[in-house]
Amino acid sequence: MGKIGVWLIGARGSVATTAIAGAAAMRAGLAARTGCVTELPEFAGAELPGLGDLVFGGHDVVDTPLVKRAEHLAAAGVLPSALPAAVSAELEAAETRLRPAPSEGGQAAVDRIVADLTEFRKGLDHVVVVNVSSTEPPCEPHPAHASLAALEGALETLPPSALYAYAAFRAGCGFVDFTPSTGARLPALDELARAAGQPYAGRDGKTGETLLRSVLAPMFAQRALNVVAWSGTNLLGGGDGATLSDPGAAASKNASKQQVLSQNLGRDVDGEVHIDYVPALGDWKTAWDHVLFEGFLGARMTLQLTWQGCDSALAAPLVLDLARLTGKACRDGVAGPVAEFGFFFKDPVGAGPHDLASQYAALREWAHR
Repeated sequence: MGKIGVWLIGARGSVATTAIAGAAAMRAGLAARTGCVTELPEFAGAELPGLGDLVFGGHDVVDTPLVKRAEHLAAAGVLPSALPAAVSAELEAAETRLRPAPSEGGQAAVDRIVADLTEFRKGLDHVVVVNVSSTEPPCEPHPAHASLAALEGALETLPPSALYAYAAFRAGCGFVDFTPSTGARLPALDELARAAGQPYAGRDGKTGETLLRSVLAPMFAQRALNVVAWSGTNLLGGGDGATLSDPGAAASKNASKQQVLSQNLGRDVDGEVHIDYVPALGDWKTAWDHVLFEGFLGARMTLQLTWQGCDSALAAPLVLDLARLTGKACRDGVAGPVAEFGFFFKDPVGAGPHDLASQYAALREWAHR
């Protein structure tokens, strides 16, 4: 299938480290392939790049070695305690391909990113850039974002995630935004992706509370039950929780979460999602939802649910799935947004369904196309 480079933005973060260590563990037969959608029988014969075909590199603003990050995650119960030592050689190999994230913005940042991607790509067939960095505040609208011609002289108006998307397409790479940040979701960058013949997908990985919403909201709609209000509270620790304690970053996350409800219910409903940072939770999160709905003759009822999980363990296998699927898209010459990857995202790009069952069917069909 050829070698696929996976360039991780935020390469020393919990999600990226878990993905790199997990891929090494599965290749060595040290771990089951639980949580990897592309390892399901329905994807057999889809001619996807194998886990052994993935080569990891990336950028980060911190310099803690991957082996140390893996040891910290093992101490927190995210990784099996013996895993960091068992896959240390693979982590150290990936470490040699990590680079400091650009500290500048605009054209200087683009030049640095393109140079690093070009060097990384040597000996590889394709490269997929995956954003697993901290969530950004919403991007302020700017006239330069409307077309590629206007954007070329105004790169300083782009937030970091969009600069990475721009640089990825310029370097001939696919792009995946696993965060609710802007990424490639600007008209000018869509134009560039199509012109460069590169695929992109996103936004915001669907791993916990919103995954449940994408299953339950269609249930209410299909049973003609009127949802009056849907409220949620999220308790997060770790770096994600610290980032989302900022109101601007939380606004980006909440907007993507609400998309699933409005799209599946056909309208907006009362209720909000509140995100509380609880440092003691570390890499674990708890989500509680309260659904108020009306049944026959207006009888009011409620559904309450609690989801507790490890965000990195939920997200990492999806990052590997997306790397393999986007690698196939690069190999097959797909250009522009891949709507069929909406199965993985809260606020997917392109036109496609928003209920999980239909998204899964579309993904499976695309993989075998």
